[in-house]
Amino acid sequence: MTPETSDPESMLRLSVERVTALNTDDLQAICEAADHAIIDGGGFGWIAPPGRAALERYFKGVLLVPERELFICRLDKTVVGSAQLVRPPRNNEAQAFAAQLMHAFVAPYARGHGLARELTLRVEEAARALGYHSLNLDVRESQQPAITLYESLGYIRWGVHPAYARVGGRTVRGVFYYKLLQPGGRIG
Repeated sequence: MTPETSDPESMLRLSVERVTALNTDDLQAICEAADHAIIDGGGFGWIAPPGRAALERYFKGVLLVPERELFICRLDKTVVGSAQLVRPPRNNEAQAFAAQLMHAFVAPYARGHGLARELTLRVEEAARALGYHSLNLDVRESQQPAITLYESLGYIRWGVHPAYARVGGRTVRGVFYYKLLQPGGRIG
């Protein structure tokens, strides 16, 4: 990833990486970023922040699940977002060619630097390297910036779920996407 400006005084350090552990500072930063993303309406399932202890347990738990890979993004060395690459369970041979991009977010205070795009591309790269042919994702219809990003990266909308989530007492539709990852853009 490259900085957004060539002025050395104002260069931001942007990075995306796969992690297998979170130190105390990174755990605190990812929980803080998640709190802000949840409050802003992009809380990967949560509508209200569940509290710091719950978020810490959640992210520690993600690292323990063999089928999940956690990717984090940093702005000036501070974790400001994450995404997960989720592999299908071993007993799902019929869908073993497809992985899922889940729970992607960048904190509102860190947006506008291309981190969400780079995070998505890194998850795609990892899925491709693991031999997956397709990457699936779904998002609330209310998350328009995410929809715009995914569509700009070539994700294909294949469906809409009319009763996907309940937010603020109203039903929100969900939008489902896929992207073919292998050369030639076809399965198998």
